[in-house]
Amino acid sequence: MADTHKQSLTAIWVSLISNIVLTAMKLAAGLVFASPVLLADGVHNAGDIIATVAALTSSMVSKRPADEDHPYGHGKAEVVASALVAVILALAAFWIGLQSIRALFEPAEGESVLALGAAFISLIWKQALYVYTIRIGRAAKSKSVLATAYDHLADVYASLAAVVGIGLAVLGDHFDWAWAAYGDPLAGIIVSLLVMKLAFQMGRESVDILMEKNAAAEKIEAYQNIILAVGHIKRIDRIRAREHGHYITVDVRVGVPGDFTIQEGHDISREIRNRIMEADPDVIEVLVHLNPWYEGE
Repeated sequence: MADTHKQSLTAIWVSLISNIVLTAMKLAAGLVFASPVLLADGVHNAGDIIATVAALTSSMVSKRPADEDHPYGHGKAEVVASALVAVILALAAFWIGLQSIRALFEPAEGESVLALGAAFISLIWKQALYVYTIRIGRAAKSKSVLATAYDHLADVYASLAAVVGIGLAVLGDHFDWAWAAYGDPLAGIIVSLLVMKLAFQMGRESVDILMEKNAAAEKIEAYQNIILAVGHIKRIDRIRAREHGHYITVDVRVGVPGDFTIQEGHDISREIRNRIMEADPDVIEVLVHLNPWYEGE
């Protein structure tokens, strides 16, 4: 657990430093070469810095142990950060789309080969960051690292649009293609829709967890099978499971023979808890309530 947390923090720190460097590079290139698409991408990257700082902070907070004020731990801090990243992505998508539509009605501007090079470097860099962070996020089951990875994916889309748009503009200047200068805003509109879709998916998942939606049906079914395999379990009256960021808590009510002693009931509860936690390392707590069962029910 400590190793995965360390890897998660390292991934977020790498992302933060990369976003700062890429933001400076894009804004400088955009100003020097008068490239609207690079300036827009640079402003988008500036928003990524805020998102990455939120992910870094939430990742550190989420690993704090449970206390008197937060008896279920601090895991949902990562979910809050994920929701914040979704909002930032949605705003960025709206802004990119708005700027792209506006550019369609303005005189097209020429682009520089050096600006194309800056956009291409950003594309490769962001793709590498996405692959790196998505692997770490899935291994650590960290919502904040996964949010950072999806943020990088949105940047891959934006950088790809910049490469296509600037590339078409450069070719248009060389071959005298007047229409090619509008490849940038058209690509930007497509990217804004892709980023908005990504933001919606992230936001919906975060809201589901914050509203304590039940865990996936496959997990619930797996827990049921584990419980029914425990001796003396006559029925499952209720089973619920909820995510708290990178871990899960399970709440079950089962029927056992009404003439069992307290010790026998305690042993059954402990066995249910141990079996579920052994089968699913994501589960950190299983609350078991025993109901009496009598022959003929």
